[in-house]
Amino acid sequence: MNIDPKCLKELYQTQKGITWQCDITNRIYMKFGDSITAFRIQDFLNFRRKVNTVNIHEMIFNLSDDYDFELIEAPQNGFSSHLTLCEVIQLRDLLDGTKFSLDVTSMLYEVLGEGAFA
Repeated sequence: MNIDPKCLKELYQTQKGITWQCDITNRIYMKFGDSITAFRIQDFLNFRRKVNTVNIHEMIFNLSDDYDFELIEAPQNGFSSHLTLCEVIQLRDLLDGTKFSLDVTSMLYEVLGEGAFA
């Protein structure tokens, strides 16, 4: 991706990934593992919802090999990966932290106005 790093603002970071916001392209960029994926805000929220629907309990307690990995896809954004239980949990953490950061930033803009961030 050809994005100027100066326009990216870090939203959230974990040991396994990082997310940035770009106000120029109006996108959320996520680096998870070896891939970097760009999401429009609505696509990001839909992807987060999809990841949060993965049945963690089933992955833990079902002994079948079918539950060792979960296919997570966001085809419109070019993200597709077979993730282990630990990776699903790490991705959830990254997405939930990013959503929290977006919510806090949005609330601050509402309360303080845009001038407070200039």
